[in-house]
Amino acid sequence: MSAPTVAPKSPSREERRKRRTALIGGSLGNLVEWYDWFVYASFAIYFADSFFPGDNPTTQLMNTAGIFAVGFLMRPVGGWILGRAADRHGRKSALTLTVTMMSAAALLIAVAPTYGQAGYFGALVLLLARLLQGLSIGGEYAASATYLTEASAPGRRGLGSSFQYVSMTCGQLLGLGILITLQHTLTTAQLESWGWRIPFVFGALFAGVVFWLRR
Repeated sequence: MSAPTVAPKSPSREERRKRRTALIGGSLGNLVEWYDWFVYASFAIYFADSFFPGDNPTTQLMNTAGIFAVGFLMRPVGGWILGRAADRHGRKSALTLTVTMMSAAALLIAVAPTYGQAGYFGALVLLLARLLQGLSIGGEYAASATYLTEASAPGRRGLGSSFQYVSMTCGQLLGLGILITLQHTLTTAQLESWGWRIPFVFGALFAGVVFWLRR
């Protein structure tokens, strides 16, 4: 005689709420990370001459792109370091750390002094910010996929983990939307003078909100 089939226990309302909060926090953090990563590349044309002197825009952009490339070198390092930290201390603490670093990096870029104000010190601040962004996004990418999978209900983990890619694309679209808005609101001279700092201020504020959610 076969044993009776036991129906799986339905999750409580509190459990469903916690899962939704975890998915929102994980997804929004990933969105902010990729937003900050994208706006550097999209606004570089406006702030390149603020950090590198000269009359050759191509050289200025190449120098800015070189600093951008440093972030890619740091991504695997961040994935390894923060992946280990997530295993030892929990995904939540690691993901809170990644968004903290990204917020700090965005704030550094937003307040970085120009070449006319502090010489190449401004470029060093930019370099430090990109190092932090590379570490941050490497750790975010490694830990958030695992976290979103673990936070999803059994039977819906494929859907839950898909929010990593969805939120990444949404972050890039958000950065593009702010770029288009500022291009239609400010003049080119204003964007080159101070307007390029606006998206990084937004990035720091967005990251602060996500930090609160993840805490």
